[in-house]
Amino acid sequence: MKTVRWAVGGAALVLSFGMAACGSLREPGEGGTLTPASTSPGATGGTGASSFTIGLLLPGVRTARYEKFDRPYITQEIAVLCPACEVVYANAGEDPDRQRQQVDAMLTAGARVLILDAVDARAIAPSVAKARQRGVRVVAYDRLAEGPVDAYTSFDNVQVGRMQGEALLNALKKGGDPGRGPIVMINGSPADPNAGEFKKGAHSVLDGRVDVGREYDTPDWSADRAGTAAAEAFTVLGPDEVIGVYSANDGMAGGVARAIRDAGMPESTPLTGQDADLAAIRRILLGAQTMTVYKPIKPEARNAARLAFDLGSGRTARGTTTVDNGSGSPIPALIIQPILVTRDNIKETVVEDGFWTVEEICAGDIRAACKAAGLP
Repeated sequence: MKTVRWAVGGAALVLSFGMAACGSLREPGEGGTLTPASTSPGATGGTGASSFTIGLLLPGVRTARYEKFDRPYITQEIAVLCPACEVVYANAGEDPDRQRQQVDAMLTAGARVLILDAVDARAIAPSVAKARQRGVRVVAYDRLAEGPVDAYTSFDNVQVGRMQGEALLNALKKGGDPGRGPIVMINGSPADPNAGEFKKGAHSVLDGRVDVGREYDTPDWSADRAGTAAAEAFTVLGPDEVIGVYSANDGMAGGVARAIRDAGMPESTPLTGQDADLAAIRRILLGAQTMTVYKPIKPEARNAARLAFDLGSGRTARGTTTVDNGSGSPIPALIIQPILVTRDNIKETVVEDGFWTVEEICAGDIRAACKAAGLP
């Protein structure tokens, strides 16, 4: 099987082909192939009868998950379901224009199905429409792209926001009246529909119970912009007055945590997050972040592979519910429940699931905090 990869740093197609066993993925110039994963629940397994090209488009590299988890999990599951299928891979490096060019190149290369995690859900809609015009099916992955999408898999994003809001509210209550001072809200990118759902879920818990002193939407989920916004809010509201910060994800929480330190605020100031990033897990252990949300990537990736295989094989996508992206038709969807992570359940969640090892978490000067939390 030949595989193709676009370099993150450029929009042009890298014309390098490597020969690999069917159903596996080999990087140009690399020697190893990925190990096939077990068949996902509900899937029938590959028979070798089908043979088509699946395009996999992931949005960026700022978050480690896409290259470390999503990509290998998806390609491994496709290898099980469809050993003769070819996977064409591209990472947009947070650039929506590059992602549109990558879609065009995949359509030209003959992809029958696209698994698409959009950088910008609205900007990618014309590309989704172009795929439909050419008879190419589209599975929206993790973010619900606009346009005539055929299937969708992600997490209950409103529930993510509710978890964040409840954790922040509970942390504020430990210090007294949760309305005793202002909080700052650092939301995600306005180009990401998930960010709006996180915000909706958080507000459903916090509104009427806390004083939202300042609220910001953060283009590109930028940690630097989040830190700058938080610093501005602390200056306006008073660093001695702010009692907590809602951050929609862990990357931005890192920027906020730096702003908290720079402002001379207590490092234990309640601070939320999401994604179970390694740095966030460490901050939680050290008391510099209150919680994160773990979204198990393996079942999401398996759902995407299964939906792509079914659509590419001419079958109807099977969902447990439907969603609406404004295209006029209900979209079959497979939605996964997120998991709250605090200092008390790191071992039972991200460690037991193999997302992070104790060795990865507890390296360096964090060993004492790990031991105190019951991590060997």
